[in-house]
Amino acid sequence: MALQPQTQLLHQEHWPTTGFDSVQPGVFRASTVFFPDMAAWRQRDWLSKDRFIYGPHGTPTTFELEARIAHLEGAAHALLCASGLNAIALVHMALLRPGDEVVVPINVYPAHRALLTGELASWGIQVALYDPTDLSTLRIGEATRLVWVEAPCSITMEFPDVPAIAAAARQAGVLTALDNTWGAGVAFCPFDLGIDISAQALTKYANGAGDVVMGSVSVRDKSLYDALKRCSARFGLHVPAGEAEAVLRGLQSLAVRYAAHDRTGRLLARHLAGSGAVVEVLHPALPGACGHEFWQRDCRAAAGIFSVVFDAKYSQQDIDGFIDALQLFRIGFSWGGPVSLVLSYGRDVASLRPLAGELVRFSAGLEAPEDLLDDLSQALALLL
Repeated sequence: MALQPQTQLLHQEHWPTTGFDSVQPGVFRASTVFFPDMAAWRQRDWLSKDRFIYGPHGTPTTFELEARIAHLEGAAHALLCASGLNAIALVHMALLRPGDEVVVPINVYPAHRALLTGELASWGIQVALYDPTDLSTLRIGEATRLVWVEAPCSITMEFPDVPAIAAAARQAGVLTALDNTWGAGVAFCPFDLGIDISAQALTKYANGAGDVVMGSVSVRDKSLYDALKRCSARFGLHVPAGEAEAVLRGLQSLAVRYAAHDRTGRLLARHLAGSGAVVEVLHPALPGACGHEFWQRDCRAAAGIFSVVFDAKYSQQDIDGFIDALQLFRIGFSWGGPVSLVLSYGRDVASLRPLAGELVRFSAGLEAPEDLLDDLSQALALLL
């Protein structure tokens, strides 16, 4: 039948993509997805990626990113989440029920801690703590359903014996989940170390530009993937295709950027260690750091993020002055982007032991290392 122009514009065939190939995959944005017929609609499966159903279920763009994240981490399946914390929350929501217990490191990521003591506690989920540097404190009881691992631990950077934790949990029939934001799928493979679930903030190294917030959860087991996917669908969790496109671009340079962050991070850490103002450098790749032997055994690289503890003679005001004097290190949350960052956590940060002085965390960016060293030197001169 003859159609009016306005109708024709809405019902024209899309330009065919078969035979087109380029560096970057196409971007497909959709809420409504068309079915060819009712038979296809009746066969829809929200757990399957064999066909497209609805925008939040996924588009070729988001499925592409999930596939690449799974491949990067050595997993079989991956799910995108709105943020790294959202990825952590999804694991809890999908796998824990009232009366269950989750075991986490004493110095767990602060935002994760807030989730545990807030919503999860109100839902009747119990929390037990363990010292990741002393596995005699890892107690797995009858109610335990999940053990969390951070490698390294948040802010204070202790690197645990991941295979030993995973083996203890597996022997007890309990799942393990690891926050792999630091490793980013580059430093080590969590699944090869015995971990069941890997969650990470793609906000950091995967994106690499400091302009996208996103997370992911990866697994090898299909039944675990199905549980996570069902929960994600029920909560309506969704990642926009444009954001997924940005992370897909970032992944193409991830390995090169990670290596650059690693080199600069170690250089800066050694410089600060010899400054006279710092009493301890918390970087798992440096000899003498807590868990260095486990990092050396299990890892092939390190992130460009580390912390230092300043001499106790320096007050909070002194450290704030040092940070304010830095010209290239910017003050801000997150890390893994092109610009170097710095933040003071004082002495109140969750730690396995009392801190000798003020703790400051650095994230090495992609600036010329010699410029960053000069910047540190001029700011340190105010303290010494």
